Amino acid sequence: MSVTVRVPAKVNVQLAVGAARPDGFHELANVFLAVGLYDEVTATPSPDGLRVTCEGPDAAQVPLDRTNLAARAALALAERYGRAPDVHLHIAKDIPVAGGMAGGSADGAGALLACDALWGTGASREELLDICADLGSDVPFSLVGGAALGTGRGERLTGLEVGGAFHWVFATATRGLSTPAVFREFDRLAEGRDIPEPTASRPVLDALAEGDPDALAAAVTNDLQPAALSLFPDLSATLAAGREAGALAALVSGSGPTTAFLARDEETAEKIAEALRSTPACRTARTATGPVPGATVL
Repeated sequence: MSVTVRVPAKVNVQLAVGAARPDGFHELANVFLAVGLYDEVTATPSPDGLRVTCEGPDAAQVPLDRTNLAARAALALAERYGRAPDVHLHIAKDIPVAGGMAGGSADGAGALLACDALWGTGASREELLDICADLGSDVPFSLVGGAALGTGRGERLTGLEVGGAFHWVFATATRGLSTPAVFREFDRLAEGRDIPEPTASRPVLDALAEGDPDALAAAVTNDLQPAALSLFPDLSATLAAGREAGALAALVSGSGPTTAFLARDEETAEKIAEALRSTPACRTARTATGPVPGATVL
């Protein structure tokens, strides 16, 4: 018997970042949108204990030991229910690695849901979300999907209404960026400035609710973008190329280095992707729509 779970990537249509907290995290107002690029996590009983394998683009960059969020999710669920974590987790990877689209978090949420189904633990949604929050700031949203406002460090979610589909292009970069390094650069750039308390943007929320791409394009923001560009200056040329090709908005996705481009329709998205593929810092460009559901048993 095996259980396969499909989990989407995310884009942040708003990422407002507050000052560093005493625990080292930052207060956030994080408006997530799940988009149709997916990892799949398959859980199968394993007589040899916990194992992790991975295939797909960038699979060589994925850790296969117990630092992997999928492995940590299985261990956390097994410990909570007093059982051995005897499971083989296979990750079919299609979300960019170290790309600011929550690929690792998606794998954690996928493994958690797959192991819950495989082991028949019967965990409630609240229990699963509690484990997700312990695993990482983006993991709860990977479980939930759709659109949501994340507060605290991003783990406290409020679902949001979305009035239609939004078309996106995602340009994966020629190298990754470490999320902790981007936050450290954010702190360095913000040194000596008063950082306001992060709050959700009413124009962003209204644009999502109305399904209005022009209004959303005018409202998207990412407070981590200057830090990502400081560490990876070539991303500026990618953003400019996307705007020149017809994107309504261009921004770094989360902590980067993947860049996200909002398009008016599917046809325009394909044209933007084609233009981006020839830019120096772009490894490949993919189109996707959102919102889509979160972790789902196939």
